Formats: sequence, structure tokens, C-alpha cells
Amino acid sequence: MQNSQQPLAEVFGYTLGDHSKKAVLARQNRLCPFNNKVPHCTKDKAKNPLGVCSTYHNAVPTVTCPVRFREDWKITSDAAGFFFEEGTRWSSLTEVRLADGYGKSAGNIDVVLVAYDDKDRIIDFGALEIQAVYISGNVREPFEYFMSDPQSHALMDWSRQPNYPRPDYLSSSRKRLAPQLIFKGGIFKEWKKRTAVAINKAFFDTLPTLEQVPKKQADIAWFVYDLIFDSTSRRYELTKVDEVFTRFDDALRQITTTKAGPLQTFMTHLQNKLDEQLESAPTNQTIEKPF
Repeated sequence: MQNSQQPLAEVFGYTLGDHSKKAVLARQNRLCPFNNKVPHCTKDKAKNPLGVCSTYHNAVPTVTCPVRFREDWKITSDAAGFFFEEGTRWSSLTEVRLADGYGKSAGNIDVVLVAYDDKDRIIDFGALEIQAVYISGNVREPFEYFMSDPQSHALMDWSRQPNYPRPDYLSSSRKRLAPQLIFKGGIFKEWKKRTAVAINKAFFDTLPTLEQVPKKQADIAWFVYDLIFDSTSRRYELTKVDEVFTRFDDALRQITTTKAGPLQTFMTHLQNKLDEQLESAPTNQTIEKPF
């Protein structure tokens, strides 16, 4: 499906080459087909939203908007199977504020699944975090160019434009995934409640290999999804391709531990810096008793 000359996989839920009535309507009205809090897309700007759901990387679509994971709410059904026993009555709540032990905000939980009894009283709950991918480069420019004439610009060549957008997996793990686990996941771990993470396959594949445990022993479930093209609907469908169960402490240590490079390489770098300094060192004079 990819036109390798441009980076956009889905705009307002549809591929660039889809000019069906539904796709045209979505573009004209800036609609989100993936269960956003309102019918319209609100990404980046409410009045002029950046309606890019996913971008291409190495010919594979990568989810860049967290709302994209809400397709048919598959992620909540998968998480409920991890949190609760089969047959449990449950529901989901979105954007739930979480406070730490000092009453200060630890951020919002993307989705909280709650189990309740026949009197509608909550008896259990778990946290579902959604991990989309940050983009480096400028994704709004190709988006605006496409939207200015979707019919003519579907096959645009963006390859020679500056700041070609690409997924930034490293920043996504260090600036979003790790802090989410440390702050919000840590609170749930202390409460002895489980966490599930919905993540794109391309993103998950960049993480260190996580030590797996049986489902019943796990604190965290990683539900790995990919966008699979359906030739009948001519749309990408969010599809679970793997599930990985880990302990909280082990997963956090593996994700936040940086692999060290060669010691000698760093020593050589230090030596070069020192040599530069000694060769062009400024003349330092000591001023005694300036006052």
C-alpha cells in the first residue's frame, strides 16, 4: 500500500488513495473513526487538527496517535482478559486522574478497567496505558499539502523535502514509556493492581528483550498490535499479533537500563578532548585581593 515517496499511512482513518464517500466525508469534516472523546479529531489543535493516525517507516505503518488504538475497543477486551476472571462484569473509564501519596498529580491513566458486582459496586480494577510513537521531523507539512487537494496529492513525492517525518522510537521509550511505568505503573504495583500496555509492534521490537513469566505471575501485560491491510475494506485494521507477560520490576529495569558502549572508545574521546584543551589552553591569571 505504501507510496514510498511520502510518509503518511492514514489520514482521518483512511489511506491517502481511498476516495470513497466515507473517506471524503472524514476529511471534509475532520472526523475521527476511532472513538475519540468527540466525533472530530482533536490531535494537536482542535480547530485545525493534525489528522495523521499513522505514518510509514520501512514500508510498514506505525501508529502515531494514541486514539488510533481505540478501534472497536479491542484493546479493552484484551486487557480485561488479563485483569479479570472470565465472566466478570466490567466497564472502562478513560482519562482518569491519578494522584500520588502527596496528593499531587501523577498524570492521567489512558483507560481504567473496572470490575463490578451485581449491585454495581467496584470490586477490582486495572490500568491500560496506550503507547503511540513520537515523530521526528515535520509531519504537518505533508499533511497540509495532502489535505489541500487529496485527489491530486495522494501520490505526492515528499522524499526530497526537509525534515521528512520518521518515528522516534528512542524518545518514545525514554520520554513517555519509561516515565509512565515509573510513576503511574509504580503506584498500581504498590496497590497490587495490574497494568496492561497497548503498543505498536514496530515500537515494541525496538525495546530490550523482556523476561517473560506465566500470565498468572505477571504484573504487566504487553499487548502488541500491528496495522494489517484488509483488501476488502481497503483499510488498515488494528490487529493483536502478540502478548507478553512480565513482572513490573524486571521490565522496568530492562527498559531503563542503557547498554554501555566500549570503555576504550570513551577513553579515546576524553583523551582527544584533553589534547585539544592543552594545545589551545587559555592563559589563566590569578587576581589576588580584587577588593
